[in-house]
Amino acid sequence: MADFSSDTLITWIVKSVLILVFLLLSVIFAIWFERKVVGRLQVRPGPNVHGPFGLLQPVADAGKLLLKEDIIVKAADKVVYILAPMISVFCSLLVFAVIPMGGEIRIPFTDIVTPLQLTDFPVATLYILACASVGVYGIVLGGWSSGSTYPLLGSVRSTAQVISYELSMGLSLVSVFIMAGTMSTSEIVSTQEKIWWFLPLFPAFIIYVVSMMGEVNRLPFDLPEAEGELVSGYMTEYSSMKFAWFFLAEYINMINVSAVATTLFFGGWHAPFGLGNLWDGALNEGWWGLIWFLLKVWTFMFVFVWVRGTVVRFRYDQFMQLGWKIMIPMALGWLVILAVFHALQTFLDINAQPFLIGAAIIAGIILIVTLYLDGKAAAKDKDAVASASANTGARTVIDPFAAGYPVPPKPGEKLPPSPRAARRAAQEAQGAIATIEAPAAQAEQATQQAEKEANDD
Repeated sequence: MADFSSDTLITWIVKSVLILVFLLLSVIFAIWFERKVVGRLQVRPGPNVHGPFGLLQPVADAGKLLLKEDIIVKAADKVVYILAPMISVFCSLLVFAVIPMGGEIRIPFTDIVTPLQLTDFPVATLYILACASVGVYGIVLGGWSSGSTYPLLGSVRSTAQVISYELSMGLSLVSVFIMAGTMSTSEIVSTQEKIWWFLPLFPAFIIYVVSMMGEVNRLPFDLPEAEGELVSGYMTEYSSMKFAWFFLAEYINMINVSAVATTLFFGGWHAPFGLGNLWDGALNEGWWGLIWFLLKVWTFMFVFVWVRGTVVRFRYDQFMQLGWKIMIPMALGWLVILAVFHALQTFLDINAQPFLIGAAIIAGIILIVTLYLDGKAAAKDKDAVASASANTGARTVIDPFAAGYPVPPKPGEKLPPSPRAARRAAQEAQGAIATIEAPAAQAEQATQQAEKEANDD
């Protein structure tokens, strides 16, 4: 574990302030970075007016949020309504306290030698998971306290999202704990001097990458704030700086999960393979560690933006199916295989590498066969529905709540009419009947009138 014995109260305060400044500046840069990358992906320039290369655009956005009118909804629970964004921001700022950003450095103009990390302890990774879990309460309470339907739906979705993807994320991290033999972040980084854990633990790494995107409400998993369905989800009733706090927390959480992926899977602040041995190991010392750490973190940030610019939003049933039927079973299966492999090597001194390789191959074959069979069954069902629709000329009426949660209709299917549509159809039918019966009634009335006039004559 990193040595913090020479740190004083002043050192802790300075480190805390520098981490806070680093995160705020990183958010400003992340907003510009995301707009430029998405602009390039969509063959447009992105921000290029305010400042050189549009670098002052995030500053203009921050000024706009500061000067906007602050509105509090009349039906909101005011205390919780104001407290919710503070919870999200506060919990997002706590994570970097245990992230090692570099090795030991000497503070300029002093004799103080300290690690580029605020603190560390034996269960630091569990502390990170705890901060992420508590931070979601800000989203849940923000949606509930707004006193509106769309924010409430967004907060309920965020609850399901956390339960689904925190499990798979935690299981993927257990693989690192088994191989490293520790949950301290600085010790996990030190165990990756020869090999980064994403190579031997590649399935766990993929599970973590997918889970981290679901954890921070980013496309294609931004269901709590899906603007096409819920206006802005849990943020619908927020404006001005309270909205900015939620916005700030989302981007800080992106940086947090990228830093965790770098620390646990990508060697932390160590130099890439081969470079650390150059110049007598100088590229793994001093401030070089911070440079490697930042490059790796922003590589993951690029992946975030890349996915947002290329993948569409999941449907809610697809989202839940991915979490519970694919991610969690895969994480559990890989964890069992890894535990057996580690036990054979540790306790029986058996070379279990062939076992691990064979198990990974079998698991890959099972996954490919399962996906192939699912795709074949889905295509068969789609062809059957299409042929039935072509033969009958009508679509099948389905019950959207048959699976326990609403699902949209597939090709060849349609939803039952809503109560309002049924009443409208009934009124139109009555109007049509009245239109048809009106000439007959008029003719009968004219006949009766003629008979009456004949009798009078």
